[in-house]
Amino acid sequence: MNSRLFALLSAALVLLPGLPTSASQTQRSDPETGAASWETHAHGVTLLLSQIPPDPARAFYLNRGFPPQAVEPYATACVYMTVLRNDAAPGELSFRLDDWRVQSGGQSLPPKSVEAWMAQWRALGLTEAAQIAFRWAQFPPEQEYAVGEWNQGMLTTGLPPGSRFDLIARWTVAGKTYEGKLENVVCAR
Repeated sequence: MNSRLFALLSAALVLLPGLPTSASQTQRSDPETGAASWETHAHGVTLLLSQIPPDPARAFYLNRGFPPQAVEPYATACVYMTVLRNDAAPGELSFRLDDWRVQSGGQSLPPKSVEAWMAQWRALGLTEAAQIAFRWAQFPPEQEYAVGEWNQGMLTTGLPPGSRFDLIARWTVAGKTYEGKLENVVCAR
């Protein structure tokens, strides 16, 4: 398909009724746990963050062979279950977490990378099994999703418990950059 035709089709898809073209954000709390979640729908993509408080994060990794002294920095690094879903973007979505931004206190940084955590675990001499368990539970550092595809995993901001931040998630579709923003997200205590 030539690039002009593709651009016209992409523009037509964005204008279809029912296809989200601007962002909307919702927030809710789990009645049983009190954990909060934030969700936005932007440009045919859904982004969801759900708090993982420090105690469940500790328990998750203690049960996977992490020693307590290794678990604590992770459990208190503002952990979220993160879902990114290509509901109806005008093509294949691709992202890199290095392009996402956590904005807090006048600073704008990417979420703490899986590779940074892995380097920390290797330096502490964690077993290979514990490192594999950690890696597979994390949100991927980069990925591509066709329409209807999605993924989830744990993501850390590196902020202390109780911090507030905005998350700007960026992705590309057919060479065009889009973003979704979650505002006033709170790190669990």
